[in-house]
Parts: sequence; structure tokens; C-alpha cells
Amino acid sequence: MRILISNDDGINAEGLTVLENIARTISDDIWVVAPEHEQSGASHSLSLSDPIRLRKVDDRRFAVKGTPTDCVLMAIHEVMPEKPDLILSGVNRGHNIADDVTYSGTVAVAMEGAVCGIKSIAISQAYGFHNGKTLSYDTTIQHGARVIGQLANLELGPGSLLNVNFPDCAPDEVAGVEATRQGKRDSNNFEIEKREDGWQKSYYWFGFRRENSNAITGTDLWALKNKFISVTPLHLNLTNIDALDSVSAALN
Repeated sequence: MRILISNDDGINAEGLTVLENIARTISDDIWVVAPEHEQSGASHSLSLSDPIRLRKVDDRRFAVKGTPTDCVLMAIHEVMPEKPDLILSGVNRGHNIADDVTYSGTVAVAMEGAVCGIKSIAISQAYGFHNGKTLSYDTTIQHGARVIGQLANLELGPGSLLNVNFPDCAPDEVAGVEATRQGKRDSNNFEIEKREDGWQKSYYWFGFRRENSNAITGTDLWALKNKFISVTPLHLNLTNIDALDSVSAALN
């Protein structure tokens, strides 16, 4: 099995090394094509107004000056001799659940894989639920090979991808693995912080307050809150089927 690994935290990210080690328990045909610099929050964006720079780190390891989606396209169309059989994205520094999914560059790697008809899995290591600001990849390291191995040959059909999140607890505290739905936060935790530079000119930082929502059972939010590994099947088709009749009626 030929595996492509990418991420949004950059070519030097610790989580990328963790994922590469997990991938090598499945195959020895591993390729790494990741952003030159961190691209968190890049979502499914393409670099259409800037040139793409490609740097060869070693025979099967490349850095791309561009977005996570750029990395997948460069890997498939320029770097690799043949399409990968599986794309793994991550391991992201922090969870990608609920509303995060639409912003996530980690999930976007798997989305682009799905666009290209390739089986794709996004993997993230949560923190902030139980252990405050402490981030450890130990739970992903301990359980990742088993869980990803179980999912690697799963056929979900066109336009599908998997989003896997590991809880921020000790490996022996993991309650199990749950197939989950994408959750929805019940609070707006987005914030803008205004600051001043040395010339008294204003600038701004976007950020998120780490607030726990009232998680609905069976969602990715609920799973991480209760120390389960969350596996969420996602689909590229965003059509709200339930709303079609209402839209049709409004147009007639």
C-alpha cells in the first residue's frame, strides 16, 4: 500500500513524525509532502495567486511553500510516481471536531484526497478537555496504529473521508473507540484581541476560548469529553437534503 502523509502544522511538526511512524506499521511505501510553514486554519484553500515552491528534504520527503491542499495536489501530480492508495493527514496539534472541521487544514488534506478519489483519513490529538494546555501525543502513539490499521481498508464510497480524534488523556484511560457524528458547539468561543505595536498602530489576533459545550451523546464533542477515540465519517456533498422541498416551494 502506497501512503501519502501530509498535515497543516508544517514539515517539521512533531505530529508528522508520529504519523509517519504509525504509517510504517501499515506499509513501507511512505511519502511525505507537507507545508514548509504552519498552515493551521487554511481550510480547503488553494494558492492561485502565488507560485508554489517545492523543496526536496530527502528521497520521499518534500516541503511545499503553500497550503495543505497544495501539498496533496503537488504530491499526486508532481512528486509521486503513482497515486497513493491512502492519504493520512496529521497528527494535528489539537482536536478537529464540531465547527473546527470547516476551518481545518488537517481535514482539508483528507477532503482533497476524497476529491481525487483516494481513501483519506485526518488524525488529530486533542488537548484542553482534561489536561489543560498540556499536549501529549502518547495516546495517539499508543492507539494510533491499531485504529488507523482498522480503518485503512474501509470502503466508504465516493466523496467520503474519515476524521479521527484522540482524547487528551493517558493511553490507559481511553474508554474505547466510537463512531460519531459531527457535533455543534452551543457557545461562540471566537474572539479578537486588539493590540498596539511600537508605533501605536493597532493590530489584531484571532483566537478561540477553550470552553466546553454541552455535548450531545454520539457526537465527536461527546466522545472526547468522555475520553473516547472519535471516528467521524464525513462527506464532501454539503447539500441540506431536508431543505430541498422548502427551497423548491419558495421558488414556485
